[in-house]
Amino acid sequence: MALESTEIQTRMERFESAMEKVYGNYRDVSDPSVWTPPPAPGGHHGRYLWTDAFGVVNFLTLYKMHSELKAENGYPERYLTFAERLVDTVHDVLGRTRDGTSRLPGATDSEPLAGGLRIGKVHETGSDGDGQYHHYLTQWMFALNRLSMATGNPTYNRQAYSLGKAIHPHFFVGLGTQSPRMVWKVAMDLSHTLVSSEGNLDPLDGFVTFSLVQASAKKFGDGEVLEEEISNYKKVSDCRGRHHPSPDFLDLGMTLVLVQWFYNEDWAAALASRCCDILKSLFDEGYHLKFGSRRLAYREFGACLGIECFRATVGPDGELYDYLKEISDAMIEQYSDGGTQTPDDLKPITQVMFASALIPGAFQAGFFGPEPIKIGT
Repeated sequence: MALESTEIQTRMERFESAMEKVYGNYRDVSDPSVWTPPPAPGGHHGRYLWTDAFGVVNFLTLYKMHSELKAENGYPERYLTFAERLVDTVHDVLGRTRDGTSRLPGATDSEPLAGGLRIGKVHETGSDGDGQYHHYLTQWMFALNRLSMATGNPTYNRQAYSLGKAIHPHFFVGLGTQSPRMVWKVAMDLSHTLVSSEGNLDPLDGFVTFSLVQASAKKFGDGEVLEEEISNYKKVSDCRGRHHPSPDFLDLGMTLVLVQWFYNEDWAAALASRCCDILKSLFDEGYHLKFGSRRLAYREFGACLGIECFRATVGPDGELYDYLKEISDAMIEQYSDGGTQTPDDLKPITQVMFASALIPGAFQAGFFGPEPIKIGT
């Protein structure tokens, strides 16, 4: 991270302060191995899959940053333990039925993610009821993959591809036809579709995330465990043609996070360019100011995260990239200054994404060293 040490320290303190608003005063925990993440608002039994996926990745960022800074406030490995404890807690809550009495159908003690993972919605049914989202599941797969990359322990990546294999067929329609597509949301037990429309980013998200997990699996000697699944995402993407990013900060930002892994390929470079052009248009129009204090800051932080990942991977120069960075920093500072009113149930997701926007860290390719997907293994 190309910052002076004092600025790094300042950002890290803001980063940790945001994380402690979600996960309690973990810096005061004497034995991380017995730490249990406190329940957070907006999630079932205090757990929400998207929020906690960011939480895991953020703990990994803290591990690496503290390792490099040789911080005096405790051994850096404690942050790995916090990440592992958060993973175990999520699996124990969202990998089970809502009453907690049994694992989700298909899961076993040896394959705890073979039934998928619930979203963690507060309500069981209704338009905003619980179920399983493809993009939340892939975000969790990414977090597990990064945990394996940080620790060198293949267990978490194996959990990631176990999860991927379990959920994959339930989000596809017409795989044997000439025009397969995906669905947005399925039931908690994966038995049926709840929302039949296709998420704009889901095919690309699946292709990239499953490719990352498979590359790590090959590194760990597990082979091409997701080859069929990856080909299915590619088939859907090919049927759709060129990906068209939506004019949404979160969608644009997460697209930039995804394409960094394939930026040496023409399609990824072209897609990144389109995302940057759309972001510039949104910024020029003042879209991020449209809703004032009622804006959904976490979606903007997705854009900030994507911009930082893109810049770190590609190292772009020029007025456009400087402009995007300037606006990104301004949005972060506006939130820091208290210019946004965030509902209680959105505070956890907002805080973890605020931290990621401050220091993308483990979201960036190469943060833990050479990437298997980059070196063709």
